[in-house]
Amino acid sequence: MSTTTTRGVGAVVRHRLFWPAAVLAVLLLANLAFTPDFFAVHLKDGHLYGSLIDILHFGAPLILVSLGMTLVIATGGIDLSVGSTVAIAGALACLHISESSDPGSLGTVLAAVGIALGTALVLGLANGVLVAKVGVQPIIATLILMVAGRGVAQLVTDGQIITVTSEPYKLIGGGYWLAMPFAILLSGLVAVLTALLTRSTALGLLLESVGGNPVASRLVGIRAMRLIGLVYVFSALCAALAGLMVSSNVSAADGNNAGLWIELDAILAVVVGGTSLTGGRFSIGGTVLGALIIQTLSTTVYTVGIPPETTLVFKAFVVITVCLIQSPNFRAKLARRRGGAGRGAAPRQRSTAGATTATTNREVGA
Repeated sequence: MSTTTTRGVGAVVRHRLFWPAAVLAVLLLANLAFTPDFFAVHLKDGHLYGSLIDILHFGAPLILVSLGMTLVIATGGIDLSVGSTVAIAGALACLHISESSDPGSLGTVLAAVGIALGTALVLGLANGVLVAKVGVQPIIATLILMVAGRGVAQLVTDGQIITVTSEPYKLIGGGYWLAMPFAILLSGLVAVLTALLTRSTALGLLLESVGGNPVASRLVGIRAMRLIGLVYVFSALCAALAGLMVSSNVSAADGNNAGLWIELDAILAVVVGGTSLTGGRFSIGGTVLGALIIQTLSTTVYTVGIPPETTLVFKAFVVITVCLIQSPNFRAKLARRRGGAGRGAAPRQRSTAGATTATTNREVGA
């Protein structure tokens, strides 16, 4: 192999998106071994169907939540309240539609979406003020809303599951547009806009500066408090959109179970995507791949027939394996161990050769 080719391969392997993409490809191929038509995509009644479409469709809410979580983590924070925001947004929207005299009108649905997003704006602003202005640690500030928000969602639904029948609302999470599930198009649009906003402008660099060294960023004139407040608002809005998708897909709001533990899946997706949990570095593309890996894992569990009791253990094993594979320190230690083993094998060969030579000499002497 020529030197140029070797350098090219090395550059591809060192790219931050290589390992998430490779792991996702392996998972998809593993599903192919159990389901021969796993990659088949069918067009029926103008709608696309298939396992790959299902992964994108059901992974759309997680992609949205993970996008918001990525920017929060880029500033050195964390947002544990996104699951509760998912539940509150879905509960408020479904409550408004169910109490409306015309649930199927576009105006009613737009008002419900506005109420959900407006509430999320307030919740995100509260998190941002607590973290940036008051100085509460992000994990504590968002933990408060994580606990209280779940109770608020149950108060909104009065502890019941609110069901709605509204075709415009059904479009958000369960409808199709241009043959594709609308949820995929919406999450893809948000991901592209986020990537453009953070990588085509100075915003991404400023966020990484705040997360990498908040004191230095403040000394050079970066308004860190505004940026931190902004990312928490963005995270809450993304979670509210995810809540609208989840409730729309099932035409119901469940304040107790909607968005339950999605914050942990979002953190896993961000980490698997290569974003540093200590802040200062993030990857939107990696986060999208990480969310798809998490969703593919869930699909694999059902496809392969893994017992439900071991589902979480299986996901934890795969995630820790992915994190170890991506870790440069782990790969370096593994390479040194292999190198040491290789160097250790050589003397044994020399010793064997020496013993053979000695035996030969003794035979000659005899």
